[in-house]
Amino acid sequence: MNVTFIQIIIIVFALFAWSRAMLRLRDSNISVGEFSFWSMIWSIVIIVALFPDIISGVSKLVGIGRGVDLAVYAGVILLFYLMFRLYVKMDMQARETTKLVRDIAIKNAKKKK
Repeated sequence: MNVTFIQIIIIVFALFAWSRAMLRLRDSNISVGEFSFWSMIWSIVIIVALFPDIISGVSKLVGIGRGVDLAVYAGVILLFYLMFRLYVKMDMQARETTKLVRDIAIKNAKKKK
């Protein structure tokens, strides 16, 4: 197996990103489920970087011509999913902030009377 420079860059980046996820888990900034999700993503990236023929085989199985096309489609789908999760979390945070501000305003209004 002949490893190219770009494969080394991808593997080093994936290991770095995975280490960041591990640090977030240790600091309790992410849950075990989120860490498992990111571990799976970065493991797939490393496997595909080491064995690029795998993605070509999978792409032919699902009816996509090139492995790169499958990687791009999967990346776009993953980005949309993550954007949706981010939107839901931001919306939930905005609702909680509104409720908190409303409760504080009501409490302050009662104090003034």
